[in-house]
Amino acid sequence: MLDPAGYWVAPSQAPLSYPAEGNEHCFALEDGSFWFRHRNAVLADMLRLFPPDGPMFDIGGGNGYVAKGLEAEGFPCVLVEPGPQGAANGVKRGLKNVVCATVEGANFRPGSIGAAGLFDVVEHIEDDVAFLRSLHSLMRPGGRLYLTVPAFQMLWSSEDDYAGHHRRYSTRTLTGSLSKAGFEVEYISYFFWFLTLPVFLLRTLPSFLGLRKQKPAENHAREHSAGSGLVSRVVDGLLDFERGRMRQKKRMPLGGSCIAVARRVALP
Repeated sequence: MLDPAGYWVAPSQAPLSYPAEGNEHCFALEDGSFWFRHRNAVLADMLRLFPPDGPMFDIGGGNGYVAKGLEAEGFPCVLVEPGPQGAANGVKRGLKNVVCATVEGANFRPGSIGAAGLFDVVEHIEDDVAFLRSLHSLMRPGGRLYLTVPAFQMLWSSEDDYAGHHRRYSTRTLTGSLSKAGFEVEYISYFFWFLTLPVFLLRTLPSFLGLRKQKPAENHAREHSAGSGLVSRVVDGLLDFERGRMRQKKRMPLGGSCIAVARRVALP
């Protein structure tokens, strides 16, 4: 069914482990955030290094920031977002192919997807392996899955509780979940390497001590700004260094997030 807002709606919806105001909160941050900008740049690099087989299905793609960015780099996308506000924001961004549904509710045909993206999505799923297996059945043999997740359980903070996360990942645990679901990892790395210590000092430790009292929206607006002048140039230099290494398929030894590219193979 086509919604008047311009996106397709599945007949049934499922409850989400995601704050109700999450899409609008991110929509206000994305265009001015160094974090979202760098993640998009790294994702575009990964798609150039490991080309998708057909359009990218950006599953749980929020407001379409990633899909819009990838389309600008020449990679066609389909935004699959269960939140009506996120789907509407995707249309506002100019995306033509927007489906308001979970991947299960969208009723895609088995074997119909050649490339799928899960960008900070899997940590919201209680049984990640079962979810990845359900996606496995929808993908073509050899199809590629691109995903990002928050890194290191030791960096858990009140931000994870607020966001509805079930876990954070290491490259080892993420590889394990993908392998159990029938995906062979082609590349995996941490990224946002220089944020590891700041996340621990400014999020994890204050949360552990009960000192992180500000509302998440207030925290995020401050944290997603790279500042200006010298600070902005330093941040850009650190991110460019990381991106350069990853374009050579080198791996970063630590970071606030993980990124992986995996190919669909037979289930174990």
